[in-house]
Amino acid sequence: MITLANVNAAWTWSEMLWVALISICLVFTVLVLLIGVMKLFGFLFTAKQAKTPATTLATNTPITQGQLHEDEVAAIITALRLYTSALHDRESEILTIHNIKRAYSPWNSKIHGLTQMPNRK
Repeated sequence: MITLANVNAAWTWSEMLWVALISICLVFTVLVLLIGVMKLFGFLFTAKQAKTPATTLATNTPITQGQLHEDEVAAIITALRLYTSALHDRESEILTIHNIKRAYSPWNSKIHGLTQMPNRK
């Protein structure tokens, strides 16, 4: 009958070092392959975006990503104006932002929520 003690005794130091070396090399090889796959996907997706031409308007000004053209801004403003004019309630349509500095209040203080240590004598 083979016990656990007999199995452990069968391993020599050279075999254990080889197993450790092979496992470390295997982990680093898989990591390098994973990095390569991620770089390949990144290259494919950026190459796919580069193949599609940038859209231009009649003024021949190229539109970059995240930039709105004057015609689009005018259309958005017109749509908002028509939407707000169709509302039942009349509002001033003026947006005012005030920065309010809040004074200290025990209601928003976190220190009061902590349990105080008892006095030890």
